[in-house]
Amino acid sequence: MIEELKKLGEMQVQLAQQAYNAYAPVVDNIINSKIQDNNQIELTLDYMLEFCCDEKVLALYKKLCRYYLDINPQGTVDYIQYYRERWDEESLEKKEDEE
Repeated sequence: MIEELKKLGEMQVQLAQQAYNAYAPVVDNIINSKIQDNNQIELTLDYMLEFCCDEKVLALYKKLCRYYLDINPQGTVDYIQYYRERWDEESLEKKEDEE
């Protein structure tokens, strides 16, 4: 059982690395090309959210959120909240306390 958990952990690390390698050029392209298409930005954020357990992917997510803030402030607030609901330990603890 412990070996299986170790393998799953290693797979998660590998997937996060692949996600970073895939999304880094996408995020850079959106920012460098000054793309303002809400759908494209939000789709990228949606896909990246699943890998925000990784610090490098989280840094990309934050970078894109900072860029998106000038385009769609409310959308950015929503994506920060989505991150908190999914990954932020303090937010998760507060949610559990409220239940």
